[in-house]
Amino acid sequence: MTGDDGDDSHPARLGVDVGGTFTDVALVVGDDLTTAKVPTTTPQHAGVLDGIREACAAAGIDPADVDAFAHATTASVNALLERDGARTALVTTAGFRDVLEIGRQTRPSLYDLDAETADPLVPRRRRFEVDERATTEGIERVVDPEAIRELADEIAESGAESVAVSLLHAYAHPDNEAAAAEVLREELDVPVSTSHDVLPEFREFERTATTAADAYLAPELDAYLRRVIADAADIGLPEPRVMRSNGGVADAETVRESAVTTVLSGPAAGVVGAAAVAEGATLGGAEAESGPPTGSAVTFDMGGTSSDVSLVRDGRVERTAETTIADVPLRTPTVDVETVGAGGGSIAWTDAGGALRVGPESAGADPGPACYGRGGSEATVTDADVLLGYIGQDAALGGDLSLDVDAARDALDRLADEAGIEAEGEGGGGGNADSDAPGDLDDATAAARGVFRVANATMARAIRSVTVERGRDPRAFDLVAFGGAGPMHAAALADRLDMDRVIVPGPAGVLSAYGLLAADETHDAARTLRLSLSDATAADLGDAFAELTDRVFEDASDPAAARVERAADCRYAGQSFELTVDAGRDAGDTGSAVDPDALAERFAAAHERAHGYRLDAAVEAVTLRVTAAVDVDAPTVSRTGSADARQGVRDVVFPESGTVEATVYDRDALRPGTGLDGPAVLAGTESTTVVPPAWDGRVRRDGTVVLERGDAESGGDDR
Repeated sequence: MTGDDGDDSHPARLGVDVGGTFTDVALVVGDDLTTAKVPTTTPQHAGVLDGIREACAAAGIDPADVDAFAHATTASVNALLERDGARTALVTTAGFRDVLEIGRQTRPSLYDLDAETADPLVPRRRRFEVDERATTEGIERVVDPEAIRELADEIAESGAESVAVSLLHAYAHPDNEAAAAEVLREELDVPVSTSHDVLPEFREFERTATTAADAYLAPELDAYLRRVIADAADIGLPEPRVMRSNGGVADAETVRESAVTTVLSGPAAGVVGAAAVAEGATLGGAEAESGPPTGSAVTFDMGGTSSDVSLVRDGRVERTAETTIADVPLRTPTVDVETVGAGGGSIAWTDAGGALRVGPESAGADPGPACYGRGGSEATVTDADVLLGYIGQDAALGGDLSLDVDAARDALDRLADEAGIEAEGEGGGGGNADSDAPGDLDDATAAARGVFRVANATMARAIRSVTVERGRDPRAFDLVAFGGAGPMHAAALADRLDMDRVIVPGPAGVLSAYGLLAADETHDAARTLRLSLSDATAADLGDAFAELTDRVFEDASDPAAARVERAADCRYAGQSFELTVDAGRDAGDTGSAVDPDALAERFAAAHERAHGYRLDAAVEAVTLRVTAAVDVDAPTVSRTGSADARQGVRDVVFPESGTVEATVYDRDALRPGTGLDGPAVLAGTESTTVVPPAWDGRVRRDGTVVLERGDAESGGDDR
């Protein structure tokens, strides 16, 4: 270890992910992984230090021995969710003061006359107009610096703590916006965000909303990062690199300049970690002819309140250019995550027609599910997992919590009464419970089985939304399951979707922290062009991409080592929506040309895959995008296990097989190369894995469990 003898051959790499309830830490020294999970504190940076100290102590190193430190934060997303960001002022073109409230004129509930939308981040009293005008052709009326100085006085009197500047058509001609921002920075001692820096793309509402969000988040994120950096320096840690929503890390100074890019910091890290594990699980493995391509996976993160699903294709995380967080529309590159309100704490209930439902309301952490013994009385998915035998009666829930099985049974008994679910005997059942599984189930356990299946149906819809609804066959992907509850439900979900392989990472309970260690340094740039590809030349596109490439190289730590990816938002002429298509990769030749005909053909193929048809019509390239990534080698981890991980047997209920006797293993003690035959339960300290009948698996060298369904050819290995 570097702290003991100065040997740099075993670098220490640290990842810290701050969540709403827990702060997760992953520390890799050589090929040894140490994890820690500590309660998230207020202020959050104190919990970061607690987790780092705990992990370093367990690994036997001093924090000063850490060579690299990566961090994922919830500071930005919490500010949006709780609406406690900075008091923000908006400066916009005269006549456009209300663009944040007008929005896109879409209604969340079309036939609800009383439907309300969320208040904009900037109230009307702090929205200011400036007399200027730009069109798509150029500047028609320049901004008056004296008028901006007078405006600065009004902004100061409003008590604004930050300013967003979004002028009409500034994405194309930013001179007026830049001039206004320069004066405001001279006159005001607050951060100023400009739309031509934050989002140089067309569509006034999205550009203004994203710029306002950046200004709203900037002071809080800046203060948080300053505290983390100072605390890290105090104990000898290097300055952290920060995970952004796009699935890449950047230095803290760069992140400070674009606060809005951190809103999905934690979930993005989890998907990156899942992608790294998925690629490792298939590389070198024997693939069936119809098996999944190397490194292609659906990532499934099931927590206490919700489940997040994303897609990885050929080792590349799927991204999107827009998302909505807490009713705030944001256009910024993010990992494409689909979230549904089905987690371990999701409450089961019956609707007006007597049908069983699960979520989106959650029992939270306090009082939590009934089995927590903290006074919760409503049945949740976790209570169902307890009664089905997936969670053992002696399971430790963390902290001072212990399992209250009787409370879980009482809650599910009440749910059975409400839903008309009756006890089942051999081959039969009553009420509206499913009756296709043999076995003797009392009312409460029959209700638990129903809750399990309804929750799985909700999560299966999320997986279909990122696969089937986008022209992808889920059977061509692995399912990577993580989070506290994900590995319990993963095999049942795979059965529903005819997916043949489930991958459960070794650090499944802290995968976001582990993913930070596998994240590349990534930078994005975009520009709205609106160019007909039939009129464009290869040089035109090449020059436009070269300008964006130069921009991302300004932020890259090592431009010479950067891998450049180019994409374009394209559409048929007359359409009001675009599809993002690959425009080719560039190893560093910033002036390389892009064939417009080839780009048009890629768009037509993507349009046909997404919508089922293509048109004989002109194709427009609307917005060009460039991503520069400096690759980071994912950590290699090994585990040893123990002589005997078998803990015994217990009765477990499976929806299709009824009650069967399952072997219980200590997940953390499993040796690499160990073969597993279902039915089995792998009980871990951070999550539990359920292996149904007709499934089997193998433990990899890094502790990852690769499960295969039926007679699917094994792709797991013991590397």
